[in-house]
Amino acid sequence: MMAMQMQIGEGRRAHRRYDRPMALLPGQSPRWDEIDTVLLDLDGTLLDLAFDNYIWLARVAEIYAENHGLSLAETHAELAPRFKRVQGTLDWYSIDYWSAQLGIDIERVHREESHRVAWLPGARGFLEQVRERGKRLVLMTNSHPVILGIKEERTRVLSYLDAAYTSHGFGAPKEDQRFWVAARRAEPFDPARTMFVDDSKAVLHAAIEAGMRWVYGVKRPDTSREPHHHEEFAAIDGVADLL
Repeated sequence: MMAMQMQIGEGRRAHRRYDRPMALLPGQSPRWDEIDTVLLDLDGTLLDLAFDNYIWLARVAEIYAENHGLSLAETHAELAPRFKRVQGTLDWYSIDYWSAQLGIDIERVHREESHRVAWLPGARGFLEQVRERGKRLVLMTNSHPVILGIKEERTRVLSYLDAAYTSHGFGAPKEDQRFWVAARRAEPFDPARTMFVDDSKAVLHAAIEAGMRWVYGVKRPDTSREPHHHEEFAAIDGVADLL
């Protein structure tokens, strides 16, 4: 499958690839004059992960429990190992896979709850200001194209970006180095002059392995939950901290 592209108008511990601390100090911003391209995750970086967590941890579980006559506790116990088995693979992010596995129309569930889709605080302003600085803004997401489309309908997030790519288009998730090989072919960028922001530790590690120079982990991807800890990465509450 061709990559889907849309062209449109605290830790202080150093990572093994670097000899400097990777935490963002208070009041310290990236050296923007050394950055040409900004690669951004979608869910948990630009949009509130509370929507996705509600869908998968609450609504899908409720529907499955109703369909199979189970309690929520029994449902979570049954589904947890099935989720874990494919974590980090493309199936983990595939609504086609989970619709078949669970007997639930996952797209329909997302559409019914789409009113919950929301921007993370400061994300829209960040995109506007980075655009004003003349940087290329590119979405790199594991989101299924159909789900990306639903979120686009609610937020028009793609109108703030120069291009958007999905792991389903590349045939590998961001945790996999094959994603980054395909990304370099589709979107030529110099890793040494590229910023990457995500909330997933596995993805952040993969980005560093792929050579990204400016890598930042989002601590507050879900406004309804406690923050993450990214001790081995430069950690930010949200993308607005990078300005």
